[in-house]
Amino acid sequence: MLDALPRLPDDPILGLAAACRADPNPLKVDLTVGIYMDEDGVCPVFDAVRRAQDALVAEEISKAYLPPAGVADFNEGMQRLVLGADSAALADGRVSSIQAPGGCGALRIGAEIAHAAAPGARVWVSDPTWPVHIPLLGSVGLQFETYRYYEPATHGVNFDGMIEDLKAAGSGDLVLLHGCCHNPCGADLSQEQWGVIADMAEAQGFVPFIDIAYQGLGDGLEEDAAGLRQLAGRVPEMIIAASCSKNMGLYRERTGCTIFLCADADGAAAVLSQAKVAARRVYSMPPAHGALLAGRVLADAQLTELWQAELGQMCERINGLRSNLVEKLQGATGRDFEFIRKEKGMFSFLGLSKEQVERLRAEHSVYMLGSSRINVAGVNASNIDYLANAIATVL
Repeated sequence: MLDALPRLPDDPILGLAAACRADPNPLKVDLTVGIYMDEDGVCPVFDAVRRAQDALVAEEISKAYLPPAGVADFNEGMQRLVLGADSAALADGRVSSIQAPGGCGALRIGAEIAHAAAPGARVWVSDPTWPVHIPLLGSVGLQFETYRYYEPATHGVNFDGMIEDLKAAGSGDLVLLHGCCHNPCGADLSQEQWGVIADMAEAQGFVPFIDIAYQGLGDGLEEDAAGLRQLAGRVPEMIIAASCSKNMGLYRERTGCTIFLCADADGAAAVLSQAKVAARRVYSMPPAHGALLAGRVLADAQLTELWQAELGQMCERINGLRSNLVEKLQGATGRDFEFIRKEKGMFSFLGLSKEQVERLRAEHSVYMLGSSRINVAGVNASNIDYLANAIATVL
């Protein structure tokens, strides 16, 4: 039976990262996988997380399964973090959530619930979007439509095209939106544009499905959630997939949750019951370690303060890298790269052709996706000049 299966190609992003690791060139630059790296090229452990882990290890007396919904402190903390401590929906008891294996698991549980409520429902996704969105959501049977989002000529959001396309989204449809720090383009909606989307959701009846994997890495924890919160204050239903991989550095711990905003408390309880059943058939029980750590950080005032300070420094560094990269690229090439400074989060399209990207890899050991999407956090003081000069040679 198994010998009938063909060999499939590696994931394009992970395959590029593997090729970079195998490259013997000491000057190689890895801008592929979306992981935050510090100046030394290391994905760091937050001090707040380390302290929470030390306390957990000292106190933990059992490795029994978690409850089906996961760690209570984590779920409650994530609801406050994403929706805001003063959220009217939280005060009204219209919110429920379930811990999931990372942001991917959170998206999958959201898709399971959407399919249970409306089998074969349409999900509108941005062009472009994170490549894993479609296989994650489509594997349960959801259907897809796309809306225009990124405009290469301006390196910004094609909002007129987006609005025109989303006029066709109606009741029973979901519209997948990146809460902040759009992956892969880094071009985000303004607060005024979020307001227009809220107007459309109210008038047309579609359900927003928000993927917020980078809260705190754009402009700050509160600022990055402002658009999502604007929607939450105006629509009766919303699904949110949130992740702690980036803003707490819990990549390998697979720590995420699916948050459900419902019309009333009874609806929130009903959806949670459905989510627990869906989780049982997909992965049975949630992983413990990451959520226990994140729950401690979010429930302890001192750890929260420390974590927010560390995250603020990370955000400041990313934005500083963007500015530095603009200056270096413009100095090396004489071309306008100001758009990089205006984008949010870890990603940017440089606007290079596929052939130029391949030359960078072959001639300079600079690795980025064929679309010229880069992870800005892969840039540091030791490689930024080499990177800018390499790009100048292919331009």
